[in-house]
Amino acid sequence: MQKRYRILIINPKTTTTIISIFHNEMCIFKQSIHHHSVFKNDLTEIDNEVMVRKKEILQLLIDAGINMSKLDAVAANGGLLRPVEGGTYEVTEDVLIDLKNSYNGKHASNLGGILAYEIAHGLNIPAFFVDPPVVDELSSIAKLSGLPGIERKSIFHALNQKAVARQAAQELHTTYEKANLIVAHLGNGITIGAHERGKVIDVNNGLHGDGPFSLERAGTIPSEALIELCFSGQYSKDNLIREITYKGGIKAYLHTDNVEEIEKKINQHDPLAKNVFEAMAYQIAKEIGSMATVLGGMVDGVVLTGELSHSKKLTEFITERVHWIADIFIYPGEYDLQALNAGTLRVLRKEESAKKYIRNL
Repeated sequence: MQKRYRILIINPKTTTTIISIFHNEMCIFKQSIHHHSVFKNDLTEIDNEVMVRKKEILQLLIDAGINMSKLDAVAANGGLLRPVEGGTYEVTEDVLIDLKNSYNGKHASNLGGILAYEIAHGLNIPAFFVDPPVVDELSSIAKLSGLPGIERKSIFHALNQKAVARQAAQELHTTYEKANLIVAHLGNGITIGAHERGKVIDVNNGLHGDGPFSLERAGTIPSEALIELCFSGQYSKDNLIREITYKGGIKAYLHTDNVEEIEKKINQHDPLAKNVFEAMAYQIAKEIGSMATVLGGMVDGVVLTGELSHSKKLTEFITERVHWIADIFIYPGEYDLQALNAGTLRVLRKEESAKKYIRNL
C-alpha cells in the first residue's frame, strides 16, 4: 500500500498568499489570505513581511483545524534565485541568503522559500521549492544575443510549463523525458518554451522584454526606437521599466487589461480592439513557430496554458496559425499548486532525489 503524505503548499503573491494542503495527489484544503499591504520587496521589509505572513498562515491553519504535526513537508515557489536546472530543491541557508537579498530581481515569489523554511523548521520537516522561474536549461547557442556582454536569460513560467508538459506527454502515452513539446504560458506575461526530452532548450524571457506583447507587457521592441525613448527625457529608468513591464501591451493600446471587456468590444465590431487582440495572437503564434524550428520540426504537441487560454477567441486565433505543427493541447489556468505538490511527492517517494542549490561565491 502506498504511503500517504501530507504537504503544505505556499504560493505568495503581491497582495495575497495562496495556501493549500495535499493528501498525496488530492487537495484537501485551499484558501487565499488577503493582506492589508502591497508587497514592494524592499530589502529592509522582507523579514517583517515574512513574520506577518507566517503568523497569518499559521493562524489560518489553526482556525481551519489542520493538525500541523501530520505534515510531512512544506513546499513553495522558488523565486528569482541563481540559474538552476529543473527539479525539486530543498530550501537551505544558501537559498535563504539569495532570496532575502533579491539576488536575481524583486518579486513576491521570493517570499515563498523563506516562508516554507520558517514553517517547516519549526515542525522539523523539510522545505522544498520546485522548478523556479530561473530554471536555465538553454542550449549554448540560445544564450547569444548578438551583442557581446548581453546574454539571453532564462526567466519564465517554469513551474507551470513543466507541469502541463508532463500532462501533455501523458496524453501522448509517453513521458516528459521522451517528448518534444512547445509550451505557451499565456498570462500577464507570456513565455513560450521549446521542451526537448525534459529540458527547456530555448524560451523567451517574458519578464524582461523578450517575445510577444501581452496584456500589460510590451514584449520585444525595436532596439533603435527604444534607445531613442530612453534618451528622450520623458522617463526615468525605473519609470520606463514600469511602462514596458506593467503598462505596455494591450493595456497601452486599449486602456484595459480585462479580457471580457476586450472581447465584448471585438463582438461589437471595434476595429482597434480586434486588430490589437489578433496582433497579440499573431505574435504568440510566430513565437510558437520559431520554437518549432528550434526542435527541428520534430514536435509531438503544442500546449497552451495560463489564464489567457480560458479565452476561446484567443486560442482559436492561435490555433488557426499553428495547428499544422502538431496536435494542440489546452490546459486553461495555472497548475502551480499541483506542480509544487507533485515535485515534492516525487522526492518523498524517492522517485527523484532533491537537488542542492549552490551559491557561486
